[in-house]
Amino acid sequence: MKLFKKIAIVFLVSLVLLLLGGYFYFQKKFSPPENYLKVSGIAENIPIQWISSDENSHAALLLPIKINGINQTLFMQFDSGSSTTVFYKKSLESIAEKFQNQQKIDVSNNTISTAFTLGKMKIISNTFEVLNYGQKVDFDNPKAENIIGTIGTDLLEKRIAVLDFKNSKVSFIEKIQENDFTPFEFKKRKILIPSLLENQNLKLLYDSGASGYELITTKEIWQQYKIENSAVKTEKGNSWGNTLSIYSASAKKKIQFAQLTLDLSEVTHIEGTSDLQKFLMKHSGMQGMIGNKLFLNHKLILDCKNEKFKLE
Repeated sequence: MKLFKKIAIVFLVSLVLLLLGGYFYFQKKFSPPENYLKVSGIAENIPIQWISSDENSHAALLLPIKINGINQTLFMQFDSGSSTTVFYKKSLESIAEKFQNQQKIDVSNNTISTAFTLGKMKIISNTFEVLNYGQKVDFDNPKAENIIGTIGTDLLEKRIAVLDFKNSKVSFIEKIQENDFTPFEFKKRKILIPSLLENQNLKLLYDSGASGYELITTKEIWQQYKIENSAVKTEKGNSWGNTLSIYSASAKKKIQFAQLTLDLSEVTHIEGTSDLQKFLMKHSGMQGMIGNKLFLNHKLILDCKNEKFKLE
């Protein structure tokens, strides 16, 4: 009996240590790095430029930026699904080829010390992450959509975002009169917006990187929400170089955010995400994702510091 008790105690201790280790591993895996951005000034009424694909007229939301020493407008994607602002290595390398002594990458750490401006707002960091991603900048084509990086939600810890989709403009400001604002969760730099759909309270991740989709959910819920026998639109997506299969179908539902009710005309599910991504999404508390398409005729204001939003 004593031997059995000792084995049981060892087993229980090992199980507890394993569970604690797993908990701290996933906490670290899901937690964003420290916010090293230094932000000064504000950006008001910055024009949105949309990337269009064959199937999607609002595939990505681009913002025009300027880098010191380069007299050409470049673009960064605004992606509220990314917790950090990052640059693309291939794009930076092509800038360095044309402009000597500009944009030197710290190859050992995959970081860069640089600054850029968006309107009258300046964003500086000594440790912007550099991803092995992107394309060469086409300096000879003034109409080229030269995307050199992604603006993430670390900026939203520093500024209030006013996303005026109706007028295709965005602003990043320091103060706003917060009348009739509603609480939301800003959890590990993820924006979880409360909503009501089919009499069910949901927390939906606002991911502007999934720009051209209204609601992304599981395959099972997608089958419930879509109109029966409606045509299914199939696309291939790209998530940091990982190919995804995207399935969208027509829906006819109402979705409510605070006092405002919107028409949900399309629902989507995605295949190709990793098991780890699925696990992290499930344990973040989110019950679906919403992109920009749902808000195209509206203005979304996000005060992430105080965890309040308004949709009008």
